[in-house]
Amino acid sequence: MTAHRTLVLLAHPDLEGSRVNARLADAVRDLEGVTVHDLAAAYPDGRIDVAREQQLLLEHDTVVWQFPWHWYSVPGILKSWMDQVLTWGFAYGTDGTKLRGRTLQVVTSTGGPEEAYADGGYNRFTMEQLMRPLDATAHLCGMPMAEPMVLHGVRTMPDAELDRRALQYRALLTIDRARAA
Repeated sequence: MTAHRTLVLLAHPDLEGSRVNARLADAVRDLEGVTVHDLAAAYPDGRIDVAREQQLLLEHDTVVWQFPWHWYSVPGILKSWMDQVLTWGFAYGTDGTKLRGRTLQVVTSTGGPEEAYADGGYNRFTMEQLMRPLDATAHLCGMPMAEPMVLHGVRTMPDAELDRRALQYRALLTIDRARAA
């Protein structure tokens, strides 16, 4: 039996300027069986090596999309990755069964407070409602989507809380590996 492997697709347009996503990535980078793959660093010109990315997916059991919430969706680099990598015949459609059974875990951060993402709140919709396209994508690819980890209010989050959430992220990926064993 092979060890459970987790691929963290880190999609931040400015990781050097990131306080939250950089800290989260650092919290899991040293976990055995976890590969942190910074899409913006790997593809600064936006030209995605589809064969390489598909091979990475095949080598992992859990796929984490880690990103800051941008305009009610994923950042452009992750959307481009999805458009180019999750192709018909690979991820869905006839013979598109390569990702079936792999788990999708979404880890995202918002600048606004949790109450802003409530029914009738400032952003009008809940995060569950706003994430439906991601859930639909996972479903189309035959990937169960785990309960998302959402960090709200990160602009004003104290360092101690960020550290606690980074440990929570680390535990989440550790628990995922333990369940798969």
